[in-house]
Amino acid sequence: MSKELQIKVCGMRNPHNITDVDALNPNYIGMIFYAESPRNMDKNPDAIPETKAKKVGVFVDADVETIIKKAREFKFNIVQLHGNESPDTCAELTELGYKVFKAFKINDESTVSEIEPYKDKCEAFLFDTKTDKPGGSGRKFNWDKLNELGEVSKFFLSGGIGIGDAETILELKHKNLIGVDINSKFELEPGLKDDTLIRLFIESVQNQLV
Repeated sequence: MSKELQIKVCGMRNPHNITDVDALNPNYIGMIFYAESPRNMDKNPDAIPETKAKKVGVFVDADVETIIKKAREFKFNIVQLHGNESPDTCAELTELGYKVFKAFKINDESTVSEIEPYKDKCEAFLFDTKTDKPGGSGRKFNWDKLNELGEVSKFFLSGGIGIGDAETILELKHKNLIGVDINSKFELEPGLKDDTLIRLFIESVQNQLV
């Protein structure tokens, strides 16, 4: 049975670039609210255009009040937690009506036990590469770990994905893989995406058997 692999383009901040990428029909556009990121969203919410794609606010160890404030200002109901947020934080946001994507930093030592407490408190997981930064490293983890970690719940694959990875991703055929999160490998500079590369990637992976 076929299913569409969802595409999330993360780390967007330029209003015109957001409009150009949205025209390519990704499922989600992610905006980062983390001061230490070169992709930090520092625009006035009124400057951000309306999009067909669902907007996702990405936070790193922010308090719930800050997350809610930004979610209201930028009018999105999906939040991605990319730090060391607890299952209770995920549950609180879910109870408040937000869909929660919880990111996990993965390496060869990552275990199911780290992930399972979040299972019933999140809309989906996002598996990214473990580095000394919260994200945007441009590096992949060992995708063989998905055979273990992906059994817990549905997830997005992230971390160093580029245009040349489309075929490999389509070969994964993991039952809980619902989408891919792309970022630094599709940039002209931090926060500015190459819409031609994104178009080619979307054409390569959507409407395929996975």
